[in-house]
Amino acid sequence: MPRLLFVNQHYWPDVAATGQILTDLAEHLAARGFEVDVLTGRGRYVSGELAAPAEETHRGVRIRRIRSSSFGRSSHLGRIADYAGFYLGVLGRLLAGERYDLVIVLTTPPLLSVAARLASALRGQPYAVWSMDLHPDAEVAAGLLRERGLAARTLHRLNDAGYRGAEFVVDLGFRMKERIAAKGVDPERLVTIGMWSDGARVRPIEPAANPVRRALGLREDQLVVMYSGNAGLAHRFDEVCEAMRALRDDDRFYFLFVGSGPRRAEVESFIRAEGLRNARYHDYFPREDLAASLSAGDVHLLTLREPMAGIVVPSKLYGILAAGRPVVMVGPERSEPARAIRRHRVGEVVDPETGGAGADLVAALRRLADSPQERRAMGARGRTVFEAEYDHPILSTAWAELLSSRANRSASVADSSLR
Repeated sequence: MPRLLFVNQHYWPDVAATGQILTDLAEHLAARGFEVDVLTGRGRYVSGELAAPAEETHRGVRIRRIRSSSFGRSSHLGRIADYAGFYLGVLGRLLAGERYDLVIVLTTPPLLSVAARLASALRGQPYAVWSMDLHPDAEVAAGLLRERGLAARTLHRLNDAGYRGAEFVVDLGFRMKERIAAKGVDPERLVTIGMWSDGARVRPIEPAANPVRRALGLREDQLVVMYSGNAGLAHRFDEVCEAMRALRDDDRFYFLFVGSGPRRAEVESFIRAEGLRNARYHDYFPREDLAASLSAGDVHLLTLREPMAGIVVPSKLYGILAAGRPVVMVGPERSEPARAIRRHRVGEVVDPETGGAGADLVAALRRLADSPQERRAMGARGRTVFEAEYDHPILSTAWAELLSSRANRSASVADSSLR
């Protein structure tokens, strides 16, 4: 079996979505006989340092953690410092550390593919890219960098070169594939494997039996509208706030936000300023409570800014489907999650490009509140399609098959070039 190294700033036991997805895959591959190492950081996704050793083996995966700053996501400068420290540690390991049949770099922090390409050029170390998001595309779309500015142009050249030098690039869907191909990556090197959730861990739990609903004091007859996960620059909340204001006096609705992110403070400030009694923000629940947390919502919200379509692909959709809950998306019709929601009839899509999105969101939520039977039908369809297409073992098996064929081919080429 191939010897693999995955590189990402986050991994078990951290709560970051990319870390959880990578943990699922690494443990699946180890159970199938792959030799799997993970190079990761010691800082938490939110802030602070993990109480975890520099090196350990967990469920067959050898984990090595690089020490760097751990400011988390509280500020842009802190995040850049975290990225820089981790990046330098990775570069040193790739240039002077052990060799692998294949190194697979993710995209946290940005430009890991550049470090991998440098190691490939100097050591003949083959690598692949698992494109969880695109940089500096995300920073440009968020307004943090000017598209024609020197910084953006330099980062584009570096990142694009890292992608073009990879043995293959795994993208998350059709819009991301289009964007990566536009960077000059050979389409034959692009492989689409979407995100997932773990259906063994996340299953529907009825309100009466849900410990999270009980702990939060939520009534069984309330329609809990949940936003779960990162509240980031890729997401939109104007329409969500408009809906909370419009439904503030409708006793049927309760808005529950779970997680964190750079826009959490904005949402919390709105709740306080409006004096909303039917809305609150809660920290992340432990992963072992994810089924109860996601099932605490009767309807889930998913939001995405149009410029971010194909740059990021929200992974929260798959946990929602696993929990058997309908979803209302506020975002572009031409995006990976919107296409899945429409195709499988598991919720509604409100596209702000058509105008009046706030009112459309309120109307969609009222329709779902008035139609408990349709809510249940959407949730049931979601769980069925999840089990058929989006469960962890299905997509991890696709990864295993890809890695078995590509890693062996890469290793043969590398060995020939070194003779």
